[in-house]
Amino acid sequence: MPSRFRARSVLAALALLSIPSAGRAEPAAADQEACTPDVFKICSSAIPSETAIVACLNAHIPQLSPACRAVIDPPKAKARRRHRA
Repeated sequence: MPSRFRARSVLAALALLSIPSAGRAEPAAADQEACTPDVFKICSSAIPSETAIVACLNAHIPQLSPACRAVIDPPKAKARRRHRA
């Protein structure tokens, strides 16, 4: 699969991720950037299926980077930050 197509597939899937968590119609570029490395590292076998990528990221929350975890699971990420303070 050409890398350009893979990258577009990942960005499309990440667009879906940020809509429910952030409650806005347009995903933030920062949300996409936060999860793109995790998608390639942890969920590359799910590409290009947007549904499979989202399911994979949700299934691997403990392995996600802190930035991506904040996009995928914002309430728990906020709770962790409060505990550290």
